[in-house]
Amino acid sequence: MNIFAAFILCSAFMVLSVTGVSRNLPILSFDEGYSHLFGDANLMVLKDGKSVHLSLDDRTGSGFVSQDIYLHGYFSASIKLPADYTAGVVVAFYMSNGDMYEKNHDEIDFEFLGNIRGKDWRIQTNIYGNGSTSVGREERYGLWFDPSEDFHQYSLLWTHNLIVFYVDNVPIREIKRTEAMGGDFPSKPMSLYATIWDGSDWATNGGKYRVNYKYAPYISEFSDFVLHGCAVDPTEHTTNNCENAPQSAASLPAGPTQGQRSKMSSFRNKYMQYSYCYDRSRYNTPPTECVVDPKEAERLRGFDPVTFGGGRRPRRGRRHHRGKSASSM
Repeated sequence: MNIFAAFILCSAFMVLSVTGVSRNLPILSFDEGYSHLFGDANLMVLKDGKSVHLSLDDRTGSGFVSQDIYLHGYFSASIKLPADYTAGVVVAFYMSNGDMYEKNHDEIDFEFLGNIRGKDWRIQTNIYGNGSTSVGREERYGLWFDPSEDFHQYSLLWTHNLIVFYVDNVPIREIKRTEAMGGDFPSKPMSLYATIWDGSDWATNGGKYRVNYKYAPYISEFSDFVLHGCAVDPTEHTTNNCENAPQSAASLPAGPTQGQRSKMSSFRNKYMQYSYCYDRSRYNTPPTECVVDPKEAERLRGFDPVTFGGGRRPRRGRRHHRGKSASSM
């Protein structure tokens, strides 16, 4: 049985709820879904076959890639990030087709940005469509937990008209396709990737703090792999089977429920640190896909009035404080 036929058979028996989606999907071993990408011995598959360590040292980073390419789907992994001093370190869990479409690639990104000791990891999300790298659609957030203490689930939902980023089944960002976006919305088949690498030039305070290899190796841990999507023929890159397969759409969640939207609003109002939609220094008018939330705008203006409001920077000593409690999430 070929991979696509196996996907069809598997999908026929799947009934998903929108909340807790991954609980109803099979968890794959590493060898069932992924292959080594780079890093030699810095990629280590554990004895159970279901967990992987990616490490960064002064020789190289490391990474893995899905064996199939997909057009739309729900994709997830549980990740535990390195602890202590991690400035300059970037851990990424993302979709891309840059190896197939060098000049007009698509991308959907989770990027985890390390920090100096005592400062929290940050998450950055981003999308590109049709090589639209000149139009930044970044958002950055803090978290209500320490992602280096335990595993947490990070998930991507990608459909024809919608992209949703989830953390522990809480949606943190939703992007709806608009007509004005045109090809900027990812629309071509992509692979899944996970990598750890040295992003010293930009990842922490714009490159002010760099990777310090005396703390190496930096180890990120991955498990609970979910790859639920329409596998595309890797030689022909055809999408007809996906578009004509009714179960491929029916087995995907339609997007956040009302309850999840409430949690998403709460998360964004507490933990979002940057959004291109509110960046007055980059865009006089927000791009068409942006849905401007007055609470988000007000919070970001207080966080950085120069970037988000055209005002003066706050006086020395005025700092933004955020709690770590998740009680209201």
